[in-house]
Amino acid sequence: MDILARFTSPFDAFATSAARVPNATFLAAPASAALPYAPDGFAHEYGDFAQQVAALSTAYAEAGYGRGARVALMLGNRPIFFAHWLALNALGAAIVPLNPDLRPDELSFQLDLARAGLLVAAEDYVARIRLAELGACRLVVAGAPIPAHHGEILGQTPQQSDECALLFTSGSTGKPKGCLLSNRYFLQVAAWFHGQGGIAAMSGGPEINLTPLPMFHMNALGCSAVGMMVIGGTVVPLDRFHASSWWQSVADSGATMVHCLGVIPAILLRLPPHEAEQRHVARFAFAPSVDALHRATFEQRFRLPIVDAWAMTETGGAAATTTAREPAGFAPRCIGRPDEGMQFRIVDDAGQEAPLGQPGELLVRAAGPEPRAGFFSGYLDDDAATEAAWEGGWFHTGDYVRAEPDGLMYFFDRKKSIVRRSGENIAVLEVESVLHRLPDIEATAVTPVADELRGEEVFAFVILAEGTPDAAHAEQIMSACAESLAYHKLPGYVAFVSELPLSATRKLARGEIKSLAAEAVKLGVAYDLRKEKASKRFFF
Repeated sequence: MDILARFTSPFDAFATSAARVPNATFLAAPASAALPYAPDGFAHEYGDFAQQVAALSTAYAEAGYGRGARVALMLGNRPIFFAHWLALNALGAAIVPLNPDLRPDELSFQLDLARAGLLVAAEDYVARIRLAELGACRLVVAGAPIPAHHGEILGQTPQQSDECALLFTSGSTGKPKGCLLSNRYFLQVAAWFHGQGGIAAMSGGPEINLTPLPMFHMNALGCSAVGMMVIGGTVVPLDRFHASSWWQSVADSGATMVHCLGVIPAILLRLPPHEAEQRHVARFAFAPSVDALHRATFEQRFRLPIVDAWAMTETGGAAATTTAREPAGFAPRCIGRPDEGMQFRIVDDAGQEAPLGQPGELLVRAAGPEPRAGFFSGYLDDDAATEAAWEGGWFHTGDYVRAEPDGLMYFFDRKKSIVRRSGENIAVLEVESVLHRLPDIEATAVTPVADELRGEEVFAFVILAEGTPDAAHAEQIMSACAESLAYHKLPGYVAFVSELPLSATRKLARGEIKSLAAEAVKLGVAYDLRKEKASKRFFF
């Protein structure tokens, strides 16, 4: 299926499926998902939902919305979100899906940057929204009349190049940037998702995609939502990941594929056996960045192979990799092979080609005469950052990877997460992986901190599952790591905490973690293990 040739927009894909299979289920959730806004679950057929979308689109059209307008949505993963998104997309208007967990200052910043004239919210979010400074943005509850749009529009017939959504980066190294994403961008994400093949190949029968990921994330919006719209498949949009009801939701929904974050398999493996974990019919789990040890155990216990992959909000489906076609048991941190439409380079810090098998920064672009085709359209109001990211005609990902002779690629770490100690690049993910395997550790985050002698040192935040958070325990943790890591990779500092800061997409907030580590060293509240670490240099 040539998705880019067939459809103009996500709405076009939805409307085509609604006309072709009106009785097929578009959105569903089982009662076992225990959604607070739908305790009995829900099911919406394409045909009936298309009528809701049409009525809402008419209301937006009469209120003057169209190409050039942006509407912020704080509706979670509820069916009403899809109704507003598709109604606006039908007119060429863009959405700004917002995280309901944003703090007031974060919400104010995103609304101000987006210049959204309207914020449509679920009623239970209104109280917290009113704590933020909304400026010129008007707030309305979903279901209320649509206020008139103030501003010019370029018409109400969408084009592939039109802005579809403004998504915010995680802001791990500063204020979030607004990524302008077109209709083509989302169609290309869906095309890549369908083109993975291997264990992720579409079966040809009814497909049901269950995701706990938020619709303010490109994975859920592009792969899960648009990916199902183009084939008339079903989206099961959970409000978030709930470990206790996960397998029952997967089984009861009839999901043929599930999406999750890398940490979810680790959590599920800690749960006692449940009958639903053997009752599901899913063919694969799309779960990037799963620890290799967890992956093997997960696949064996739950009879569900994991697909790893790499992409960014900025690259979408124009530059992405997947392990879907690789045999089971691929090596740790393998992200598979590049898509055939993706060109890439791996370069060292001087911008020269890194030797085969050595990590370097991944630079990518689209093959053909348009290197930016299918990528994000740019950072909103930040042309300088956009052009810097595209320096030399290649998009600089900020990710360190290595390529092997067989064509497979392996993720090393984020460029800004790497610890540069005495000239050695240390991947924080490698250290975290070893720490995660220690039985007394519940969670951890590793980050670089400044060191007057070595340049940088390895710092580990640790949440204990058991034991006393004291100096002896910190040294015990470092010694345990020495059985698996070279001495220079061992934590030089350990700090025990009760929680770790997370980003909007429930990933570790690396920027905040780095700042907290620097403060912990400054205040002397972390255990300094650098002398003990040096003694492990010849540890066997």
